[in-house]
Amino acid sequence: MFVRHDVASAPEGARPHLENTARGFGFVPAPVAMMAESPELLEGFLNGNKLFDTTSLTPLEREVLILTMATSVECHYCVALHSAMLSRSGTDASLVEALRERRPLEDTRLEALRVFTLAVMAGCGSVRPDLMQGFLDAGYTRRNALEVVLGLGVYTLSTYANRLTEAPVDEPFRAFAWHPQH
Repeated sequence: MFVRHDVASAPEGARPHLENTARGFGFVPAPVAMMAESPELLEGFLNGNKLFDTTSLTPLEREVLILTMATSVECHYCVALHSAMLSRSGTDASLVEALRERRPLEDTRLEALRVFTLAVMAGCGSVRPDLMQGFLDAGYTRRNALEVVLGLGVYTLSTYANRLTEAPVDEPFRAFAWHPQH
């Protein structure tokens, strides 16, 4: 139903984003190619992602948030891509597996982030005081809490678009394909 655009077929406003993404990945991933139908959505996601990458959350913490959200909303593409990224960065396989299986994490700080992320999602931003305190007690800050909101906002664009367009998992990430367990 949705077109997998390339630079030539994409609406004008999306073309520079496709070119930049191709330079970064060596190809245009399906989600970007399909989001290109709406240059505004694509630009919003890419700009939001750049902002999220500048937060005080570490790269690993950002990936924990993304995989927590992606498994929760069942975004097949995000789970595959971000599992591949974590695995290729040398992250312990048991952490990646726990995130993919929606299990508690052994690292108490990362587990506090995972629990807090799920609480923010479940409460649409409203979080019980004990869960907020648990997040803070794990060493996170109020700033980090708001950065979680930013990450969820950015990845809502991506996960919802990926599911709506049924973006196929690209070859470099197929070894990390994921299917939700109900």
